[in-house]
Amino acid sequence: MSTAVFTAVLGLAACDTEVTATPDKPAAAGDEKPGKEGEKAEQAQEKEAAAKVGDAITLKGFEDEKIEVTVVKVVDPAKSKDEFMTPDDGNRWLGIQFQLVNKGDKAYQDSPTNGMQVADADGQMFQTAFGEITAGPALSSDVRLAPGAKALGWVTFDVPKDVKVSQVQVALNSGMADHTGQWKLQ
Repeated sequence: MSTAVFTAVLGLAACDTEVTATPDKPAAAGDEKPGKEGEKAEQAQEKEAAAKVGDAITLKGFEDEKIEVTVVKVVDPAKSKDEFMTPDDGNRWLGIQFQLVNKGDKAYQDSPTNGMQVADADGQMFQTAFGEITAGPALSSDVRLAPGAKALGWVTFDVPKDVKVSQVQVALNSGMADHTGQWKLQ
């Protein structure tokens, strides 16, 4: 009986999960075409509309936070800022520069790197790594933004040398928020 209750609760909890993989910019009006031609155009538009480096996605948090997240740049492989912090044996570092802008009407506080991960085409996920890279300053592990304020910085990921990273995912509230943004890196 307890397994059934757990499964039901888990199913209800998953109902509110949302993944956004398209950028914030609105679609152009009047581009609709009827029939199969329109379906093909729509599919091509969806493929092109996948968020990529340079695109912004506004994510929602637990308390109605609205944070516009932009993947600004990617460096692969990323070089350690010093000789003491290096990737694990057989791995490399990948650096991604993020910009966060508070689009909401109240202050936002989070450890955003806790809610970031990269993945390969097979869906294997890789977490952030502790280490600074030569590409630039790290994104703070304690971001506090007033409405309209911005944060910019690099996040480092430790990935196997032979893995081709294809996407990055971000969720607010240390990764616990129900809304996840997803960007293609290739």
